[in-house]
Amino acid sequence: MSAPEKVLYVEDDPDIREIATLALRDVGGFTLKTCESGDEALRSVQAFAPQVILLDVMMPGMNGPETLAALREQDAITDSTLVMFMTAKVHPDELQRYKKMGVEHVISKPFDPMTLADEIRLIWDGFNG
Repeated sequence: MSAPEKVLYVEDDPDIREIATLALRDVGGFTLKTCESGDEALRSVQAFAPQVILLDVMMPGMNGPETLAALREQDAITDSTLVMFMTAKVHPDELQRYKKMGVEHVISKPFDPMTLADEIRLIWDGFNG
């Protein structure tokens, strides 16, 4: 499958959203939709139809795992949608919990804005390989 073009990024922190926008859209060349909450992601995902969804784990209201469950419930995620969490909490027990949810990849915060898009493309290649 060809490289992904459309990324939905869900992050409540406006500063991190801005850095990720620069990293993914301006540096990485992705078509990017950012959302500041899980609720906003649920309202946006069908129309945007992303190939990659990046979810912040710790958000007020609906957190990343809850957002993922809700996206699955409304059939917004297909087998060809790559879903990843982004979090500062990368403890082995947390990683195991995420794997049980069907999330294979976790990107650590802070991330490198200059390499984030390349990291996503590498993960995509493994996901579709």
